[in-house]
Amino acid sequence: MKSIDERIKELSPELQKQVEEFVESLCHKQRRVKSKPTFNWAGALVDLKTTFTSVELQHRIADWRAGEK
Repeated sequence: MKSIDERIKELSPELQKQVEEFVESLCHKQRRVKSKPTFNWAGALVDLKTTFTSVELQHRIADWRAGEK
């Protein structure tokens, strides 16, 4: 049985490019799965603390998601 490298070399340049893109997408997917959340966004809305309650912010977010302003 031929190695994967040998089999890829037999493909046309266009198909080799597709293989390369597919492998890259798999690597990207694997990196996403293995990475832990950073929570670097925590505290980003601290300046709104005195303007809105958490419930009011939840309602505004729901409105934004629904396309309202």
